[in-house]
Amino acid sequence: MPATSREHPQPAVTVLDDLAGDLARRYKAAPSSGAAVDPAVTDADLAAVQEHGYVIWEGLLDRRQCERIHAEVAPLLDRTGRNIFEGHRTQRLYSVLNKTRVCDRLVDHPRVLALLDRLLMPNYLLSQLQVINIQPGEDGQLLHHDDAFYPIPRPRPALAAATIWAIDPFTCDNGATMVLPGSHRWGEGRRPTDTDPRVPATMPAGSCVFFLGTLWHGGGANRSDRDRLAVTAQYCEPWLRPQEAYTLSTSRDTAQTVSEDIRRMLGYSIHPPFVGATNGMHPKRLLETEASRTPDPTA
Repeated sequence: MPATSREHPQPAVTVLDDLAGDLARRYKAAPSSGAAVDPAVTDADLAAVQEHGYVIWEGLLDRRQCERIHAEVAPLLDRTGRNIFEGHRTQRLYSVLNKTRVCDRLVDHPRVLALLDRLLMPNYLLSQLQVINIQPGEDGQLLHHDDAFYPIPRPRPALAAATIWAIDPFTCDNGATMVLPGSHRWGEGRRPTDTDPRVPATMPAGSCVFFLGTLWHGGGANRSDRDRLAVTAQYCEPWLRPQEAYTLSTSRDTAQTVSEDIRRMLGYSIHPPFVGATNGMHPKRLLETEASRTPDPTA
């Protein structure tokens, strides 16, 4: 028998904001794994990002983890970029989550999520995940900022953030990402000039550079005789359209296999009251099996 309003009284709705939790009563945004990180550590990370636009973390992955990533992604890197931005001597792997589980712990690393929890709204999304292999002879990438395709004038808070994980060491010679400290505060129309400081994000294998979507940066030129392998994950506000349509490119089986944090970031979540809903319901219901799907009028 359907529940009555007497059995399940509903709060009064006078403005749209009163519905902020309407579709999220059953699947509210739970604390991410970033909640396990010491708040003092995240405070320091946030201060660095706010001042410089980026922060480098060393030693997040050990040698065996880097070797495993190398071994699993190398056979999947079968083509180079299509233009000067992707890089004609740079190999890129897209739809990574549907091809290997080896990068999962980079996407939902607690240190990353702890900082994202401070910077973005709850239920932020994974916007892009790529494996990038810069080969010898590659030129420096065009400088850019990652949330430039969102047509909201600068200066403004970042609408996105990104990580680049060094699976190989990042050096001045092999294509270390170039960052422009302080460029996250630049206004509309400001472009890099030859006088702007450019800093190579040099770091040992297993390290990660985290930066705001408003920070100007670009892959460096590879003047060495060896490849430079990296993994990059980008994240965006929950009310924005991600770069990759993960609910299409990631299979149901994969979505059921990944962590709860990744599942949420793939789009099996909502931005209250109903952005991201499917057929008028919370999208996480799509992953329920028929056997487990039971009526719940309060959900």
